[in-house]
Amino acid sequence: MSQITPANFKVSGQSKNGSGYLFPLILVTSLFFFWGFVHNLDPILIPHLRKAFQLNVFESTLVDSSVFIAYFLLALPAGYIMRRYGYKSGIILGLFLFAIGCLLFIPAANTAQYVFFLGALFIIACGLTFLETAANPYVTVLGPPETATQRLNFSQSFNGFAAFLAPVIGGKFIFTEVKYTDAQLAKMFPLEKQAYMLEEASTVKAPYLILGILIIIVAILFIFTKLPDIKEEENVEEKSSFRHVLGHSHLRWAIIGQFFYVGAQVCVLSLFISFVTSSASISQYEAKWYAGAAGLAFMIGRFAGTIFMRCIAPHKLLMLYALISALLTLLAIFGSGMITVYALIGVAFFMSIMFPTIFSLGIAGLGKDTKLGSSLIVMSIVGGAFLPPVLGLISDAAHNIQYGYLVPFVCFLVVFYFGWKGWKPDHVEKEISLEV
Repeated sequence: MSQITPANFKVSGQSKNGSGYLFPLILVTSLFFFWGFVHNLDPILIPHLRKAFQLNVFESTLVDSSVFIAYFLLALPAGYIMRRYGYKSGIILGLFLFAIGCLLFIPAANTAQYVFFLGALFIIACGLTFLETAANPYVTVLGPPETATQRLNFSQSFNGFAAFLAPVIGGKFIFTEVKYTDAQLAKMFPLEKQAYMLEEASTVKAPYLILGILIIIVAILFIFTKLPDIKEEENVEEKSSFRHVLGHSHLRWAIIGQFFYVGAQVCVLSLFISFVTSSASISQYEAKWYAGAAGLAFMIGRFAGTIFMRCIAPHKLLMLYALISALLTLLAIFGSGMITVYALIGVAFFMSIMFPTIFSLGIAGLGKDTKLGSSLIVMSIVGGAFLPPVLGLISDAAHNIQYGYLVPFVCFLVVFYFGWKGWKPDHVEKEISLEV
């Protein structure tokens, strides 16, 4: 998720014109698709596991907590390992962790233990941490420097494409038509209920087994593919400290804003199917198509936002989009029927620019503190681990998942404040006060 520019690296073994890197570029681009695909299986996995294990909303949100806590814990170790052993080694290690996590879904399904699914998801996310750390810089050096930005945008578009495909494909393989009421389940004999849970849990085996095998194949291809050696440039004179970097008020607000934004994104997208099946009374089979539409809206929104920023200042567009997202979230909370579905799809469109915009505004003008400031903003994605359970607690207490969406509503208000005032670097605030 971090944004890394070629200026941060020196590259060994790269030809002057970047020729001969088409196949390596295809391989690295495939990583964007694969991590986008597995991330966007979560909206399918959450309602399915909730159904299979009779979970409440809070318990089902632990899926997101397992994923995002792994990002938080592995972010710095992943960077250290790749600096020491190389980015290619980091990618290969990440791919094997990714594959192991996918294959662990098979014993998890066989034992029908929810905690084993959470463990498998944690391992997958550990692998993704390595992949997301390494993929951006690799794309920038696999070709001529003058087209690095175009290549990166092209590769990232496959992440959005996966966001559309994953709910549709995952829903087709994972969801089942069998549905029992709580009263019917209560009347089941223990063995009968266990058989039902095993059958429901087993539907995840095929998609995750196929995904695991594909990831192993990609890992093997990386092992035998020549890639340029990327090393981070060290500058002893540009060392920074946590105390110094946190002295920038706009960075502090960016960390806070990113924490709440990622929490909002996870709440909206991961619990999308659970929400719309309740608010609009549609089946999971039908809901998967709307989940795919939300992923498509997110992708289109990012491209549209990039165009709009040519004529609207990024902080103003962020403020406007956050306000619209908050209003649409209110409509989803207090509305009923299909209007709530369309409101959440609209939220997916308008929140699409928030992560990169908060990131870029947060590191603006940091100078020697840019690298450490970037790491702190990226680590703030741990909001995706902590805020969805809060949504779950509110939903369970109110017996209505719609009221739980007060959490993303508050999150968008925080992002609105960042776009309004929090984004301003210290020197800008001082200039404004002097003018007044």
